[in-house]
Amino acid sequence: MWRKCELHDPVRKPNYLLTLTVGIQQKDIVNKIVSKFSENFTIILFHYDGKTSEWDLFEWSQRAIHISTIKQAKWWYAKRFLHPDIVASYDYIFIWDEDLGVDHFNAEEYVKLVKKHGLEISQPAVTSDKGFTFDITRKRNNVEIHRRADIKECPNPSYPPCSGFIEIMAPVFSRKSWKCVWHIIQNDLVHGWGLDFAFHRCVEQKPVENIGVVDAQWIKHLVFIFGKRDKNKTSKAFKKQKSNTIPFTGELRMIRLQ
Repeated sequence: MWRKCELHDPVRKPNYLLTLTVGIQQKDIVNKIVSKFSENFTIILFHYDGKTSEWDLFEWSQRAIHISTIKQAKWWYAKRFLHPDIVASYDYIFIWDEDLGVDHFNAEEYVKLVKKHGLEISQPAVTSDKGFTFDITRKRNNVEIHRRADIKECPNPSYPPCSGFIEIMAPVFSRKSWKCVWHIIQNDLVHGWGLDFAFHRCVEQKPVENIGVVDAQWIKHLVFIFGKRDKNKTSKAFKKQKSNTIPFTGELRMIRLQ
């Protein structure tokens, strides 16, 4: 489908990418999330419930890319459909869950802060009514970003999850860091528990400087689908993943308005 335009006003290509792994039951939450992202973002929905046409009630869905395979999770999708060469045109890649409150979030402002502070890997700060898995992601007041956990008992201040750490729920990767992160995702990785302990390997300089949490633009974690993570099990989970390629047998529906 073509959009009428003048020769001096070429179609603008999005600079950033947002991917969401979704089910139709969370459509209202997802709609609110997408509303916080401007037309400067390409939107990809990964459908784990096989329902794609049901999203057409939202105007933005007609511009989105829809990929559907039943009962898969976002890292499974990311490994198969977000190869660094495919997403190389995007400066930042947001790989988000569907259960996030965004009343205090603006994606364009977030990107400005990430650039300002030189963050290659980041996430919005988090608030929650149901507790936190890691202190480092908790929102702090009166700061734009932070890079270190604020607890005295943190075992090693120079390593995850005390510094150089963000969680898997709402990560944001620069183009450069994603080239590395994609390669450390195992082919059979599902929920990704433990993957966040390896992110720090994907920044060239000190992780404590290039990985951070953005406090001035924050989100609320609404639902703990799988319950609170056991930290000991989580730190070992990434090491236990084994390579096992799974073929794609689902539906790919791409609709773009230019």
